[in-house]
Amino acid sequence: MERHDTEQRHGPHDDPAAPGDHTGSHTDHAGHHQHDAGHHQQAAGHAGHHDKHAGHGDGSMFRDKFWVSLVLAVPVVGFSDMFAGLVGYDVPGWGTWIPPVLGTVLFFYGGWPFLAGAVAELRNRQPGMMTLISLAITVAFVASGLTTLELGGFDLDFWWELALLIVVMLLGHWLEMRALGQASGALQALAELLPDTAERVGPGGDLQEVSLAELAVDDVVLVRSGGRVPADGVVADGTAELDESTVTGESVTVSRGPGDRVVAGTVATDTAIRVRVTAVGEDTALAGIQRLVADAQASSSRAQVLADRAAAYLFWFALGVGGLTFVVWVALGEASAAVERTVTVLVIACPHALGLAIPLVIAISTAMSARAGILVKDRLALERMRQVDAVLFDKTGTLTMGRPAVAGVAAVSPAGDDELLALAAAAERDSEHPLATAIVTAAGERGEIPAASGFRSLTGKGVRAVVDGADVAVGGPGLLRELGLESPAELATSVDTWTKAGSTVLYVIRDGAVAGAAALADEIRPESRHAVDALHAEGVHVVMITGDARNVADSVAAELGVDEVFAEVLPADKDAAVTTLQERGLKVAMVGDGVNDAPALARADVGLAIGAGTDVAVESAGVVLASDDPRGVIATRRLSQASYRKMVQNLVWATGYNLLSVPLAAGVLAPIGFVLPPAAAAVAMTASTVIVALNAQLLRRLDLRPGELAR
Repeated sequence: MERHDTEQRHGPHDDPAAPGDHTGSHTDHAGHHQHDAGHHQQAAGHAGHHDKHAGHGDGSMFRDKFWVSLVLAVPVVGFSDMFAGLVGYDVPGWGTWIPPVLGTVLFFYGGWPFLAGAVAELRNRQPGMMTLISLAITVAFVASGLTTLELGGFDLDFWWELALLIVVMLLGHWLEMRALGQASGALQALAELLPDTAERVGPGGDLQEVSLAELAVDDVVLVRSGGRVPADGVVADGTAELDESTVTGESVTVSRGPGDRVVAGTVATDTAIRVRVTAVGEDTALAGIQRLVADAQASSSRAQVLADRAAAYLFWFALGVGGLTFVVWVALGEASAAVERTVTVLVIACPHALGLAIPLVIAISTAMSARAGILVKDRLALERMRQVDAVLFDKTGTLTMGRPAVAGVAAVSPAGDDELLALAAAAERDSEHPLATAIVTAAGERGEIPAASGFRSLTGKGVRAVVDGADVAVGGPGLLRELGLESPAELATSVDTWTKAGSTVLYVIRDGAVAGAAALADEIRPESRHAVDALHAEGVHVVMITGDARNVADSVAAELGVDEVFAEVLPADKDAAVTTLQERGLKVAMVGDGVNDAPALARADVGLAIGAGTDVAVESAGVVLASDDPRGVIATRRLSQASYRKMVQNLVWATGYNLLSVPLAAGVLAPIGFVLPPAAAAVAMTASTVIVALNAQLLRRLDLRPGELAR
């Protein structure tokens, strides 16, 4: 009851108390989404089922086949008449059978994943990459086999091209699966952040080592120095510096004391603390992050859809050009050239570079974003972020801390500011009101707080207590009126300034006289100004929206340099503000806490939910920033720009390479004496794959650390 009463006591300026209720809505909302875990896992599995590598094992299979095939390919190439002729040496007579024998082994051993994949694609009536690769190696195998057996009158010794093609394709697929595995490995890495056991504190204070599955809500666990927090909870006893980089991506430790929330997987770096468990298993923040990483891997990308479509078109393009090439060369009376040109077309048309173009970038960007605390639920949302030209920030809890803090102190002479604050804190110490907590915290940072007795809550007015023998009361203007007191003239300037800024003003009264006053306001995050400045540097229009009074909103906006303000807006009407900005032709990113801002997050072109803990389960946003740092918006935008740029570069290179090389392989320049030899086709194809892979790796140079991005 005291909590209920004291929440009303400071009069009309109770807005700073809202974060307490707001946090509760976070918990309810997050809990509402925990049942979606099975759905997320099912979706991830469903996406994996349709992956082009389904049924081909993991990256280790491609790795093993690559190394074995590479060993087999060396003698195939070395004993090839064509390669020997190019280099300038003679193959001994006994060595002529080495290429066909080892080439056949290569075809069935190294080529099997592609042959099996082609069968699956044809069965689904969706011929694509695997079908093209299989067609190329099959044609090369058959042509070379007929030549070796001296059947059909062909002179098409393609054993070394066959070996090179299989080895390169295995290498490319291994690299792709390895990159994808690095992103998928984020899930395993997150799972490994949890300790195997926890030390549960019994009723008598005794410690019992239990498995995480045995923990329940309201259990108290001991987290030793250097140990990991086993489950989400609040600090029950002790204060420690916690490394929360696993959740937020920020390497700087943060202090957590009694009442502060802690997240499973974070590390107590200096001293031991006791934590009361509030969430276990699938309800923890870590489990929510795992689901989001899985969603990111399962979600489709517009660029990936484009790449898949290009691969399908390329299959029909290559098949058509290959058929036309064969017909034209046969019509010219060059049967051997017809087969050679057709095989070369099919070899060079293998879209392996195209297959690497998007998956590598997605894999690398997903892994980078997860490490930086950017949890991408929807790949399309991340791609749209690069086009955003207006960012709409919710004020409370996003640009500000969402809790009151002492913004100013003014004492009536001869009392000093620190003495006045200590006096107010002594009277307020037994109160649970957020304003009281802010005063006690500020006073504790400045010095010792004297003892008090006789605490009384004056409902709707303030508090009263005896401090060092003096009768001390703390409250708003209503308390002054009740006691028949006036605000001293010495405080007029300060109080007027605070009131205009929308701060809550509390007076400190000692033995019937006003000793001074303190201003309390929602504390602005120190990183918010950096975020606004960085967005301005990129030409982005920065907007703030809040339910606070206009003077409060304007004060915060002026301090941060925000371009436009929507004030006194009800939560239900925030999406209308998004619509207003969109009607001006702006691409809008909405940044909010993901609960009261859900409609606006959903309506925006990109919705970014900000905040750690179980809030990562918020469904309304396409991107979730695990930390409370608004500079994560900059990191998301930079990652969007860089990853899209790499996707486009790879797509242009991969498709352009095929569109130019296939006609050359078909012999369109034969009339002027230029014919692309099969060997050159294989080398060009290899170079294209390597270029695309290396270009994707360059994305890793992007530094997503908030401190670096905001400079």
